[in-house]
Amino acid sequence: MDIALLSMVMSQQNVMQQASMSVMKQAMGSAEQQGDALQNLMTTTDAAAIQQAAQPHLGGNIDLKL
Repeated sequence: MDIALLSMVMSQQNVMQQASMSVMKQAMGSAEQQGDALQNLMTTTDAAAIQQAAQPHLGGNIDLKL
């Protein structure tokens, strides 16, 4: 195998590994934020806030008949 080709392959593998690690770090950060938000929600005693978080689409509209 050619030395230059081997160097290119190793460089590409290094870049792929760095990209994979970057994506994993982003996913871990997102999961940590979601965990913190869930923990904060679990400590909240406000029932309305818990219901709004569980079903955010409810209660946003009011039907009126005139």
